[in-house]
Order: sequence, then structure tokens, then C-alpha cells
Amino acid sequence: MSPFHLLGFRFAVAFLCLSILKFTGIIKINLKGKNLKKLFLLALFQPGIYFICETTGMLYTTSSEAGMMIALIPVAVTILAALILNEKPTFIQSIFVALSVGGAFFIIINRGASPIAGNFIGLILLGGAVIAAGFYNIISRQLSLEFKPVEITYVMMGFGALLFNMIAIYRKNFAFGSYLNLLTNTDVLLTVGYLGIFSSVVAFFMMNYTLSKITAAESAVFANLTTVVSIIAGVVFRDEPFFKFQVVGAVLIIIGVWGTNYFGRPVVEKGEEIYEKV
Repeated sequence: MSPFHLLGFRFAVAFLCLSILKFTGIIKINLKGKNLKKLFLLALFQPGIYFICETTGMLYTTSSEAGMMIALIPVAVTILAALILNEKPTFIQSIFVALSVGGAFFIIINRGASPIAGNFIGLILLGGAVIAAGFYNIISRQLSLEFKPVEITYVMMGFGALLFNMIAIYRKNFAFGSYLNLLTNTDVLLTVGYLGIFSSVVAFFMMNYTLSKITAAESAVFANLTTVVSIIAGVVFRDEPFFKFQVVGAVLIIIGVWGTNYFGRPVVEKGEEIYEKV
């Protein structure tokens, strides 16, 4: 499957799953009278701009270069949160954010990656993905005062399903028959089902819920744990080798994530709003 074909199916499954839950009354979605313009702006950044930039950018860069760029998301979020939300990290939090990013870089570089050089188009596109992810964290945090996490997730999945299927169908020259034919493949169904339900609905709901409870920087730093999980999954499920440098990098990432949140400013919930203790 082409990347956008897979994305189209993935978000279509996600939106269909949430729609079934909505119409059966299991989840409640009420968007009337709310700030829909800002909600659609969030969906434009994530999944829209983020996945377009990431998917296209990886065509022009190595996976290692892409990994190092994506590892910068917590840094972008920390800077934007300070500028827009006035959620300024403490000095010690900044150290732990840097430690987490450094751990991700350490693993990627020791895999045999060449330093980031050339591939400027790809790096610019991946930079766009980093910025888009940063704005997503910020806007989701702001919208958490007005929307429930499931409502934010619902609109994100619907926007992604519409956008990526439009792109994929256009690139298939509107050949709807061959476009849908892949759904008869069991492997495709299993892959799309997993990505749609777990990597989209569940994961994005958890992210939106998290952003309603803690600061954007504290939430974003968890993204670097993806590197740790991928190493463990590779060893357990694919019998990939396990190296000492991966242990060092994983420890740095975990300490960075722990420190960023442990030394964060505590927040308390009051009604539907979140106040920082001062």
C-alpha cells in the first residue's frame, strides 16, 4: 500500500469505530455552540500537516535522520508552551527534557546513522512535522477547557479519514475499484484494524486526555518512549539484537521523562478548568 492509502484506511477505520460508539450511545459527542474553528485548526495540524510532512519527508531522508528530527518534538512543544500558554518549564525540567531528547539521539546515532547533512527538502518537511506536532499539543491543551478528549479525538479521526482518502484516491486516478480491493486482503484488514483502533482511537484519545491534565511539555516528552518501546518490541517479537548503547539511551529517555514530570509544577482540577498552583 502507498503511505496515504494506508493512512486513509487507518483513519477511516478509526472514525467508523468512534461513530459506532457514538450512535450506540456508548460515547457522547456534543459540538454545538463550541469553538469548532479552533478544533478544525487542531485537526489540520494533527493529523493533517503532521502526517503529510512526516510521510513525504521520509521519502527524502534516512530513517535515522527522521528519528532524530521527530525526537525534537518535546523541545518544540516546550518552547511553544512557554510562548503561547505561559507554561514555562523550570530549569531542572528543561534539563530532563534535554536528557530525554539526548537519549533518543544517542540510540539513533549509535545504530550507525550518519550525521544530519544534505536532504534539505526532507529535513524541512520533517521540521514541518515537528512544528505541527508542537501546535497540536498546544491547541489540544487549550481546547481541553471546552471539549471532552473524546470529542477532540472524534473530529481528528474524521478529518484524517476525509483528507488522506481524498489524497490517496486522487493519486490512484479515482480508480475506486482497485482502491477498495485491498480490503479483501486479510493482512491489510488486520494492519488497518490495529492502526485504526489502537494507534489512532486509543492512542490519540489518551494523548488528548493527558493534555487536559498535565502541561504540554510534560505530555510531549513521553513521545521519546516510543524509541524504548520499539527496541523492546523488536527484541521480543522480531528477535532483533539488543545492544549496550540501547540500554544507555533507554535509561536516559526514561530518566528524562520521569524528571520532567516529577519536577513539574503541580496542577489541580477545579470544575472543568485546570489551574496551576502558585
